[in-house]
Amino acid sequence: MLQQSEFGSRLRALREKRGLSQAALAEGAISTGYLSRLESGARRPTPRVVAYLAQRLGVPVSVLEDPSADPVDAVEASPFTQVLAAVISASSHDRAAEPLAEALRADGQRDPAQRWQALWLLAEIRGDEGERDEQRHLLEELVELSGQLGVAPLLARAQTQLSRCLRTLGDTAGAREYAQRAYDVAGELSLTDRAATLQALVSALAEAGRLDEARTHAEELCRLTEPAGGTLHVEALWAAATVRTRQGDHAGAIARLEEALSGANSRQDLHLWIRLHLAAASLYLQTTPAQPERARAVLDTVEPVLRLIGTERHHQEHQSLRAHLAFAEGRLDDARAICDAAADRRSLLSFRDRLKLAALQARLAILGGDADGGIRALQDVARQAEQAHNVELAAELWRSLAETLARPYGGDPALAGRAPTG
Repeated sequence: MLQQSEFGSRLRALREKRGLSQAALAEGAISTGYLSRLESGARRPTPRVVAYLAQRLGVPVSVLEDPSADPVDAVEASPFTQVLAAVISASSHDRAAEPLAEALRADGQRDPAQRWQALWLLAEIRGDEGERDEQRHLLEELVELSGQLGVAPLLARAQTQLSRCLRTLGDTAGAREYAQRAYDVAGELSLTDRAATLQALVSALAEAGRLDEARTHAEELCRLTEPAGGTLHVEALWAAATVRTRQGDHAGAIARLEEALSGANSRQDLHLWIRLHLAAASLYLQTTPAQPERARAVLDTVEPVLRLIGTERHHQEHQSLRAHLAFAEGRLDDARAICDAAADRRSLLSFRDRLKLAALQARLAILGGDADGGIRALQDVARQAEQAHNVELAAELWRSLAETLARPYGGDPALAGRAPTG
């Protein structure tokens, strides 16, 4: 066995040769502080930690334990390792999916730990690209691999990500199943992991219409994160606001969301700040009665920031909300123009937001005179929500059809009072 200082210097050399940061090598299974002490020689590693680090670095355990092993030979990276290191070290805008996908296909099953990391990164990239079906397949493999590795934090994270992906695809039952599995294994994990599993569970239960359970877990999440504060608690408050919105408790939802907005620090997490403002605009349009003035003020506030750092998904969410705002204000031509522009690009919206935008387009068609086409389109959208077992969203869509047919302006006056079928 190497002396502590020799072990630490060899560990650091291997990590740096792989192009990994301490956080990337630790990957939540051990703390970066503990890893730093290992590299400095201040701590002696356990056999389990040595095995884990060897897996992550793609070398035999003997390279870390045997003084006669040649670390220079050990750190000659394979093509797979080179591609993986290049993706890890690239900025999010420069990450290329195809080289990593090809490396995964060529690598087989040689190094489960590196394969896990590659699958995680590729799934993240595919999600950003809107390739949700491919992301789902990658995450399903990741869950299976996590079970084989037997590392609880990795299993919880993989199941949480799969739940989020399935919810975006409209597979409400699958999203709830994997969120529950993640929650069940997260009891002894870090605060961050427990909060993430609860976030996924609250969202999945809310989508399934199990709002009382969702609210119970949302309150659990708020209690869990309140002592730590910061981003975790802000996201917990947001989750609680979302559930209250679905329950029709708009006053309670606004109170929670505005508390989250007051606690959000744009300097620490500007993307979260953007997401919260978009969520606030959406909530103001869903209250009864709607509050379009407040929604407009929020969207105007966030728009300059979006121009600087907004992702494509942020821009699509912002434009979708602009369309809903125009409809709420009676500017139907503006709403149509925004919807038409949205139809020309690949949607990165969530399943719920896609259906709500499609429903808006159908309502605009009805009010524009295409009664039969618009009614059929809106019925189809509502049935998609029913097939996804999203009872609350389906009810909202059927209600919007009835409200559209009862509107006193636009389209054929004979539509007023016409009952929807289906």
